[in-house]
Amino acid sequence: MFSKKPFTGPATRGDIDLKSWLRSRKTEVALEPDLPIIDPHHHLWQVQSRGTYLIEEVLADMSGGHNIVSSVFLECRAMYRAEGPKEFAPVGEVEFVNGIAAMAASGNYGPTRLCEGIVGHADLMLGAKVGEVLDEEIKVGGGRFKGIRHSTPWDPSEVGLHTSRYVPPQELLHPKLREGFKELVKRKLTYDAWLYHPQIRDLTDLARANPDATIILDHVGGFLGVGPYQGQQAAIMPQWKKDMAELAKCPNVNVKLGGLGMIVFGFDFHERPQPPSSAELAEAWRPYIEPCIEMFGVDRCMFESNFPPDKQSCGYTELWNAFKIISKGASAAEKKALYSGTAARVYSLRVP
Repeated sequence: MFSKKPFTGPATRGDIDLKSWLRSRKTEVALEPDLPIIDPHHHLWQVQSRGTYLIEEVLADMSGGHNIVSSVFLECRAMYRAEGPKEFAPVGEVEFVNGIAAMAASGNYGPTRLCEGIVGHADLMLGAKVGEVLDEEIKVGGGRFKGIRHSTPWDPSEVGLHTSRYVPPQELLHPKLREGFKELVKRKLTYDAWLYHPQIRDLTDLARANPDATIILDHVGGFLGVGPYQGQQAAIMPQWKKDMAELAKCPNVNVKLGGLGMIVFGFDFHERPQPPSSAELAEAWRPYIEPCIEMFGVDRCMFESNFPPDKQSCGYTELWNAFKIISKGASAAEKKALYSGTAARVYSLRVP
């Protein structure tokens, strides 16, 4: 199931190559097509190294038959301001996405309320000064700005080298970051956490120190399956479950169920001649998703697409079909929470 190749960083494909690969398997018919879905985690960008993923591309992915009623944009260092103080550069991303959201809200692109919520970035290591950046993002966010993600993925192995910015060890424990974090809490803004599974205990410490904060752990806690962790999933699982169970004791923490299409999780789907079916995805992802639901409960869990990064491993329609296969035995109320209710509550969005 897992790749035996050494980890050399995230896999990249050209736009044309990726499209051809995804088209090599016929798109599945969407399961439970009437179930309302809020996709609480996707990106938008247009850069040479990543290609183009803007309103047309994301809506094309969403057009496969699932009932995507709205979405939340997650920061990805897109369209930062080129001028002005460096600490205010991320404000440009919020401005950019608010424009995309306004385009979608016109109705000219269909009924999906794309980017109804915006999660930007602000450097919490600025300490109390980050409050000025947050206020500017609130100002330009048009009521859609919900909070920030300050990613902290760090690992002493080669895995730690393949991140979008340098991250020092134990940054979540740094007094300056804690000072900046309080500015988020003051403004009732959310905090998305992206880290690797050995760092979960640091997030637990942060959550306990800030019980009034709304925290979202991205991608089932960043379970690594590459580099020195390659082929060690079975050995790592007990400690991951223990750390996640301890984090689940913090009622202010929610979990996003997804991100498993990223290369760091150690699956080999991106290396196959054809994309996987939803049944294959469900079988591979179930051991990571079901424990999260059991530990945190449906009211603190939300399925996510994490597109386009997860597009390296599968199509959008197949991804949501896989989630629906995993949640097949859930009640109607449980499905409502997992697919829209938790996201609506956490990010203050309209309930479908």
